[in-house]
Amino acid sequence: MSLYTVMDIAGTAMSAQNVRLNTTASNLANANSVSSSAGETYRARHPVFAAQMQQALDGGPGRNSIRKDSGVSVQVLGIVESDKPLVMEYAPNHPMADENGYIYKPNVNVMEEMANMISASRSYQTNVQLADTTKQLLSRTLRMGQQM
Repeated sequence: MSLYTVMDIAGTAMSAQNVRLNTTASNLANANSVSSSAGETYRARHPVFAAQMQQALDGGPGRNSIRKDSGVSVQVLGIVESDKPLVMEYAPNHPMADENGYIYKPNVNVMEEMANMISASRSYQTNVQLADTTKQLLSRTLRMGQQM
């Protein structure tokens, strides 16, 4: 695996963590919103990731040899809405209450989202450090070639 492949992997991982941070921020921003119907209520969103083997097999199925330039990248397959139940609250005096006196709140767990945000931030930071270390290794390798 070349150092350029490592940079590609770190880059796609940082991009994926950026999507994760954005969806978490959206969830937190809408955590206290109120709606008059279940259909209009914000639902928590979460990204779905997949590791993609790029040219891992040398020639096709049934072969076990791994190519030198093979690598894994992170792909965002999409963003899905949570299927957890919404929070229904009886508040007949609320201006957004439905005909039965209920208001609907999102299914966002603030503590879970904060933990998710910390995890995504640290994963992003780890990939930045990985890219920086790879850059330093590449630079030192080039300097070795100059000294000889």
